[in-house]
Amino acid sequence: MAMIAIPQFKALRFGPVPGVGAVLRSPYLRAGAAGALFMGAAATLVNLMAPADGDRAGMRLSMAQALTSAPAGWREALKPAHGPVVVTEDIVKLSARPLAPLAAVTWNGPAAPTLRTMDGGALPPSPIAGFFAPGPGGPLPVIARDGRTPAEAYARPFVSNGRPKIALVVGGLGLNARATQQAIETLRPEITLSFVAYAEGLQGWIDMARAHGHEVLLETPMEPIDYPDNDPGPYTLMTEAQPPETVKKLEWVLSRATGYFGLTNYLGSRFLANDQAYQAFAGAVGGRGLAFIDDGAAARRGGNLARASAERVIDDQLSQAAIDQQLLALESGALQRGQALGAGFAYPVTLEKVARWGESVEQRGFQLAPASALAAKR
Repeated sequence: MAMIAIPQFKALRFGPVPGVGAVLRSPYLRAGAAGALFMGAAATLVNLMAPADGDRAGMRLSMAQALTSAPAGWREALKPAHGPVVVTEDIVKLSARPLAPLAAVTWNGPAAPTLRTMDGGALPPSPIAGFFAPGPGGPLPVIARDGRTPAEAYARPFVSNGRPKIALVVGGLGLNARATQQAIETLRPEITLSFVAYAEGLQGWIDMARAHGHEVLLETPMEPIDYPDNDPGPYTLMTEAQPPETVKKLEWVLSRATGYFGLTNYLGSRFLANDQAYQAFAGAVGGRGLAFIDDGAAARRGGNLARASAERVIDDQLSQAAIDQQLLALESGALQRGQALGAGFAYPVTLEKVARWGESVEQRGFQLAPASALAAKR
C-alpha cells in the first residue's frame, strides 16, 4: 500500500502524555458518553471512530481514491518542511457507510462555486487549487493570488430572500462516530458544523460534511479561565505565550485538514479576554483569509477579519424544554435584528431537537442560513 506523510498527533494515543487527563475530562467527551465511552486511559480516538454497528474495523478509503480530484502539489504539501518524514498507512478512516464518489468541480470564475444537486447540494470537494500552500506540519490555507479567500471558497453559498436569517453552529464533532454521522446526515445542510482539531480521520469527516452540503469550522483550543483544571490539550493557545508560539500552535490546528471556511473557539475565556493574545490570533487568522465565528466569548472583538458571534448557546441546559426555549429566543432575536446566530454541542438531545426545528423554521417565516452568511469584518 502506498505511503504518504501526514501530520501526526501523538497526545491522544496510548501513553502518559501531559494534558491527556484534562482532555478526557473536557466537554467534548460529554457527547461521546451518550454513544461510546472512553474505556479508561487506554482507550483511543480510533475506538471512538468505530461505526455505529460496533464493527471497529470501519471503512477504509485509499488516499489516492479520496484525492482523485485534488490539485497538483497537494501530496507535496503534506510533506513536513523540517525534520524527518513521518509516514502512516495510506488510508482515511471514515464512518460505517462509504462516501458516494464526488465529481470533480472546477472553479474558474470570481463568483462562489455553484452547488450541485446531491443531498441538499454538495459543496465542492477540498482542497481547491490556489487556496493552500505547504507549511511546517502540512498544508495551510492561503489567500489566492486574485485576492479570493479560503473563507469565500469554502463557505456555503447563500442568497438572502429578505426574511429574517437564523444560523446555527453545531460543534464538538469528529470524536464520536455516531454523533458525527447523525449530525452530518440528519441536520439541514444550511446548519454549520464545527469539528475538533484533535479528531482522528478529520479530513474524512469534513469531506463527508461538505458532500452533504454543510460548511465547516475547525475548533481551536484556547486557554480558559480555570486552566489547568480545565485543559483543552497540548495545542491550546495560551494567554501568556509570545505571538510566534501562538502562531506555531495555530498552524498545527490549521494543518490538520482542509475545507473549512474559518475557525471557532473551544473554551478560551481567558485567552479571548487578553488584548495581546487575541490580536496575535486574529492577525494570523485574518492573514490567511479565514473567518472567526465564536460562541459568544469574543462578542466584542473585531480584528479586521470576517467575524460573527453567537448570541446564545442553545443547550447550556440539557433538556428538551430548555433547548426549545433557546431556539424560540433565536427566532425572536432574528425578528428584532434581522438575523441571529446560535451555537450548540453534538449532544443526542441537541441533534434531535435541531433536526426537527430545522425542518420547520422556514415555515414560520425565517430563512435558515449558514454561519458564514452572518460574518462580516469589524
